[in-house]
Amino acid sequence: MLDQLAEGFDAELKLDVKGTTPQGDPFVRFSPREFTRGLIEKVHRPDFLAIVSSHVLAKMLATKASGEVDGFIVELPVAGGHNAPPRTRGRFNDRGEPIYGDRDVPNLDAIAALGKPFWLAGGYAEPTQIKKALEAGAVGVQVGTAFAYCVESGFTTPIKAEIIEASRRGELTVFTDAVASPTGFPFKVIELEDSLTNPEVYEKRERICDLGYLRHAYEREDHTIGWRCPSEPVDDYVRKGGDLPDTVGRKCLCNALVSNVGLPQIKRSGEIEPTLITSGDDAVNVARFAPEATTEYTAADVIRYLLDGVTVPAV
Repeated sequence: MLDQLAEGFDAELKLDVKGTTPQGDPFVRFSPREFTRGLIEKVHRPDFLAIVSSHVLAKMLATKASGEVDGFIVELPVAGGHNAPPRTRGRFNDRGEPIYGDRDVPNLDAIAALGKPFWLAGGYAEPTQIKKALEAGAVGVQVGTAFAYCVESGFTTPIKAEIIEASRRGELTVFTDAVASPTGFPFKVIELEDSLTNPEVYEKRERICDLGYLRHAYEREDHTIGWRCPSEPVDDYVRKGGDLPDTVGRKCLCNALVSNVGLPQIKRSGEIEPTLITSGDDAVNVARFAPEATTEYTAADVIRYLLDGVTVPAV
């Protein structure tokens, strides 16, 4: 699709619609010529870097994708945000987190053999880890959690201060929530009293789906397309043909993530949408970037820390 758009050709993308056969899924179509009225026909094609969690998926994309795959972000399950589910399903630890095993460790030699540049993500915010990544053939690393709490980050200042202070006290906990996300993928969250990780805050919140970024398309009885979300009001979801068990424990990521950056929706009742902070497992150590007795550090501080003693290969 990127190749077609870059050349100014019409492109289409299959829309995943619940309740239809794969052959019956509709397509979303876009015409650059119509959109630009013929003024722009060719643009620069951006690189396509596929996020993968296994060498199996990387190989499939490199050999069978309809367009060119320019590289890979190889993400481990300790990374923040959404995680790929374990290859062995249905196993959980005593906290209710999905259990990852040896089958979930990507074969970096196999990925390197594909001849595409790759970056490693999840637990690589240390100079020693960056060195290991480069030695394994990676061209670099992807770091998110370390930058999430720097002064340049969009998280609110109180949130950043709370996380850094809890990290310094050794009281910060990260939980891999198997059901929070309406996407169905495991989702990393930091457990905080005033966020949706607190059962009381979660139960008190009125379920509503007014942003809709993660809604699923489904086919109505009259064969038109509707939209539903496992995090919306339960009765609404079931009325639209959704399964009741899919709603259990689901959280509204759309509203929560907007609240994280200080732009919460305020409901008619006056209720302010609560937060839900996502970060990788390394958040427990994020205080290492902040000078003692402070709760601030900069992106430059992180970069200096990460590259200490690291020899960056010439490009």
